[in-house]
Amino acid sequence: MAGRINDEDIALVRERARIDDVVSSHVTLKPAGGGSLKGLCPFHDEKTPSFQVTPARGFYYCFGCGEGGDSITFLQKVSNLSFTESVQQLADRTGVQLRISDDGGPRHEPGLRVRIMEANSAASEFYSRQLLAPGALAARQMLDGRGFDRAAAEHFGVGYAPRGGRDLKNHLNRLGFKDAELVKAGLIREHGHDFFQGRVLWPIRDSGSAVLGFGARKLFDDDRMPAKYLNTPETPVYKKSHVLYGLDLARRQIGKKSQAVVVEGYTDVMAAHLSGVDTAVASCGTAFGDDHARMLQRLMGNQGAFSGEVIFTFDGDQAGQNAALKVFSGDQNFIAQTYVAIEPSGLDPCDLRLQQGEAAVRELVGRRVPLYRFVMENTLKGYDLDRVDGRLQALRAAAPLISSIRDTSLVNGYLRELASMLGMDVDEVRSEVTRAARRKANEKSEPRHRTPVVDEPVEPQSQPAQGLPWPDPADRALGVERGTLKLMLQHPTLFDTAWDGVQPDDFTHPAYRAVFESILRVPWQPDRWADKVQEATTDEVARQLEIALLVEPVLRMPDEAYATSYAARVQLLRIDRDIKDLKSRLQRTNPVDQASEHKQMFSALLELEVRRKQLQLVSLGAPD
Repeated sequence: MAGRINDEDIALVRERARIDDVVSSHVTLKPAGGGSLKGLCPFHDEKTPSFQVTPARGFYYCFGCGEGGDSITFLQKVSNLSFTESVQQLADRTGVQLRISDDGGPRHEPGLRVRIMEANSAASEFYSRQLLAPGALAARQMLDGRGFDRAAAEHFGVGYAPRGGRDLKNHLNRLGFKDAELVKAGLIREHGHDFFQGRVLWPIRDSGSAVLGFGARKLFDDDRMPAKYLNTPETPVYKKSHVLYGLDLARRQIGKKSQAVVVEGYTDVMAAHLSGVDTAVASCGTAFGDDHARMLQRLMGNQGAFSGEVIFTFDGDQAGQNAALKVFSGDQNFIAQTYVAIEPSGLDPCDLRLQQGEAAVRELVGRRVPLYRFVMENTLKGYDLDRVDGRLQALRAAAPLISSIRDTSLVNGYLRELASMLGMDVDEVRSEVTRAARRKANEKSEPRHRTPVVDEPVEPQSQPAQGLPWPDPADRALGVERGTLKLMLQHPTLFDTAWDGVQPDDFTHPAYRAVFESILRVPWQPDRWADKVQEATTDEVARQLEIALLVEPVLRMPDEAYATSYAARVQLLRIDRDIKDLKSRLQRTNPVDQASEHKQMFSALLELEVRRKQLQLVSLGAPD
């Protein structure tokens, strides 16, 4: 969908799409007290529920992996949708007519996404039934020749597109679908003929098992489309850079095992799953790209700097090596370790299962090697290592690879491996790698030159681009700051319009301070105030922290006195810090030589002490 969705319509979608209704389609929720619901997190593997939904505020948050947001965010992440796609899907579900500002791009009428998904589902059922028809003999023979029986075809939803030309169109017309809808779904062409004819088909589903499109394999020599494989064209629901075949079957196992195996084709996915490699997926009609990488990383979760693994299976030929190099160039999109699994015989997982059995497919994945090592070995193959100049050139080509390794604990090992491959001294190799890293750092630090603009306003950046540090919720030293913000976000009307005198300097942790600064930017209003605070928050960590604070329970049912005591307590801690600092300065100030300065500081100290006593009285209601 092009254009910008009207803000009021987005707000209406949030209001109508109840968070508990949206989440309960994917998670079993049970009452957790205080109006909250709990369940097992769909974004990471866990045995004890830490995923909490607060319907009254419209937010969810997982205290295990840190994922949180509203109904739009949840659908985005659980179904791998963009923000716009998620809004559209919820709008279709709740009957909201979206108004979209025109930016010159294509426009999609309200409800089109739902109709396309319904048409795709009906088409998938039609194709599956056709696989059993007499005309699908060639399709069944092809599947049988690849080692897939009827049960396997049904498990993966494999189907067959008849050769009649309009069989699917006529069937869907009878079900009430219009030709214009089917054209936009990529199911028929403008002139009315079926898009797929005489081909084996695989339904491509999202993580929620909704059919987004199809992949089709050529069967007959007289097929008018010369391409062996043909995919659904880009539609409002199908974007090849955002889909992975097999994701519906592999999603939970990817999260549970923190592993993803990326193969090259539909039959490879089938062979892998049937062999016990249940984390296998494949890109559809395009090379594996950055968007695919980010999708898998979301499914595995960001639970550690190098948690989990992504394993690619490539052919052993030059094309496979080139594919590995392309993946390596985008490897920084992964937090997980990246590996390559290549069968020495050159067989893909489907042929490997067919010729050597299912155990061989599992062994292929088990023999994986780090992507860096694979790329490094293939880099060295291009040089004559019997010559001194050849070894030096190879070292210079391989050094940037090692310098880009994120896990520094592996660097020394790779240095020794490279030195051994080249027959060179490890210190010489280390020096070249260090120089490569320095050159890379210098390239990053060089300023980008551009034509200056006279009197161009500079947007101040109050927070670092990489985001704020995440505060430990169990840190008792920060407990008052956290408790105060929870009350402000969940029960803002318990404070006066000046937040009972609380100031940004009262917060010592930068993330807590950022949250309070966002609160200050948004005057309280009875409608969607928490949403407005979210919109006013520019730092992603602070935004996620706000969600956590919105769903985290307070110690008891609050009232105005309880909120006032918390506000006093957080100010009292800052006063204590100021008094400590001022006393330290007084001790370093000579009362004779610096009499005026000493007198001013002493007077300020007395004022702080008076203020501290006042705050102590007010703060008696706040818990320790």
